[in-house]
Amino acid sequence: MIKFDVYPDGKPYALTMSYDDGRVFDRDLVGIFDRYGVRGSFHLNSGKLSTPGYITREEVGTLYRNHEVSCHTENHPFLERLPREEVIREISRDKDTLEKLSGGIVRGMSYPFGTHSPSVVEALTLSGMEYSRTTRATMGFDRPENFMLWDPSCHHRDCLALIDKFEESERTRAYALAGALLYVWGHSYEFDNNKNWDLIETFCQRIGGRPDFWYATNIEIVDYLEAQRALRFSKDLTRVFNPSAVPVWIRKDSDPVMIAPGETRAL
Repeated sequence: MIKFDVYPDGKPYALTMSYDDGRVFDRDLVGIFDRYGVRGSFHLNSGKLSTPGYITREEVGTLYRNHEVSCHTENHPFLERLPREEVIREISRDKDTLEKLSGGIVRGMSYPFGTHSPSVVEALTLSGMEYSRTTRATMGFDRPENFMLWDPSCHHRDCLALIDKFEESERTRAYALAGALLYVWGHSYEFDNNKNWDLIETFCQRIGGRPDFWYATNIEIVDYLEAQRALRFSKDLTRVFNPSAVPVWIRKDSDPVMIAPGETRAL
């Protein structure tokens, strides 16, 4: 049997983090992530950069060098209350500014206040976005079906409970856990407000550095899963073709198998 339940290098689990706004406390949070090898995406309001309480424009290209710089709109409005043209402008200006500051290509975002509508989702697509995170916590480990409405596993207030649930599943239902994706979101200023930096430190200590986890940014998850879904199989499932530019792993019976970019491989 062929299964899509492994990540790069045949790893069975993945973790991605997601933090909004670009407040100065991102500096401490990035330091914790980098210390434990945890990676994620930082969704920035470019219109607020270099204002009191926010990181400077000059930091964008260096602070997040091990992570993803992503959109959060220029000014953080309720997008569903704006004309579509204004939604597109909010996203496009944010994308343009962040690309110039980071030197990269910005392809994803998170919804300000977690709110959206069908017309907002359409505007995101027109603006070049390939994913956007909501704030609806699932407390689960499923991969997203619709990247434009990507529900996270939990807010970081529940991150230790999420690990507890994951580890309990490892003990009792490991056969059903392969392919698990853990997704935690929040705002770095919350750790300062609540005086609980130890929460994210403990989380990263427990989840970081595991050989069975892939630590990835949001857009890396998107690229990998899209490439995995793009694989083409022969009718008898004895051959597979990878049309993407991304190495892809699948599980054939119990063994992870890698299909190189452009490769047709016998199974």
